[in-house]
Amino acid sequence: MSAAQPRRKIVLQMMTTLDGRLDDPMAWLHGVSDDQYQEIDRIYAGYDTVLVGRTTYEEMAAYWPGAVSEGTETNRRMAHRMNTVKKLVFSRSGASPLTPWSSVEQVVAATDSDLAKHLAALKAEPGGDIHLSGGASFAQSVVALGLVDEYRFFVYPTVSPGKSWFAKLPSGLDLQLIDSRSYENGVVGLHYVPREATDRVHRETFTDMLT
Repeated sequence: MSAAQPRRKIVLQMMTTLDGRLDDPMAWLHGVSDDQYQEIDRIYAGYDTVLVGRTTYEEMAAYWPGAVSEGTETNRRMAHRMNTVKKLVFSRSGASPLTPWSSVEQVVAATDSDLAKHLAALKAEPGGDIHLSGGASFAQSVVALGLVDEYRFFVYPTVSPGKSWFAKLPSGLDLQLIDSRSYENGVVGLHYVPREATDRVHRETFTDMLT
């Protein structure tokens, strides 16, 4: 009997601010250092599927096809990954046509229930891990449905008002830190997995927390 295939994971991997902002990165993102970009590229090697909302997809489709011969070696390698990885573009209606790009499929999910069913089925298929990309509203919806298995944040040392990844959580979320590292530009990489609510130890007073 063959061993069971490991379950695919949905990974929310994003650059963010100290207050969790995801949207409009040009308002707060001050650059990506080479060591940080190499780490992003390394992580991306484990993905074979990207989940993305329509607006962010159009931004990606406008840049990555022409980036295979631009910038640093890391950027060219990332461009190759982005051009070949399977891209699932989620839409509530599917009414607007997508800009043509390689390995693209449009998924119409009119309700959160439709979205949850599709992602649960996707995770049950064989394959590599799945990158939950932007935009912010789409990412918030998937987080709120409790379907994210890992969180990888590149936290920029800035505060900026906007849409945060946790804004639509119906209740609290406890995370367990798996790894952390810092980069030349002051960004901190944080790798979390959800912690079961049953693992939380309830304390009656602040003094109890310290003993």
